[in-house]
Amino acid sequence: MAADFLEELLDIADLDGDLDMDVEGNRASVSLVGGDLGTLVGRDGEVLEALQELTRLAVYRETGERSRLMLDVDGFRARRRDVLTRLAEESISRVRDSGQELRLDPMSPFERKVVHDAVAAAGLTSESEGQEPNRRVVILPG
Repeated sequence: MAADFLEELLDIADLDGDLDMDVEGNRASVSLVGGDLGTLVGRDGEVLEALQELTRLAVYRETGERSRLMLDVDGFRARRRDVLTRLAEESISRVRDSGQELRLDPMSPFERKVVHDAVAAAGLTSESEGQEPNRRVVILPG
């Protein structure tokens, strides 16, 4: 259903692209690749976030079940994950060295999850605070 929705969107927008689908655990992952799809990413992934939510809503409309679908366009999320992992590692080092909590800049839910996962893997604790769109990760000392 997600693929059908996205293919129709590409046709309407007259954009060339292919869909790659994968399932990791209980989460479907859809990637749009090829062509000039940068407009579907937008500034800082804002259009991608909205498109992901619209796709989830389209699936919900058809199935009546909430989807945890993850959408990527031209590898944007994969590249962003790498940047955020490095940011998390640097931030973890700062927290360990200072012994004080560290508040990061506001992030999208996807970005916060990447940071939370990296912090947990390093053996520290993190939490989110604030309201969207200003919700941020706080890394707590050991």
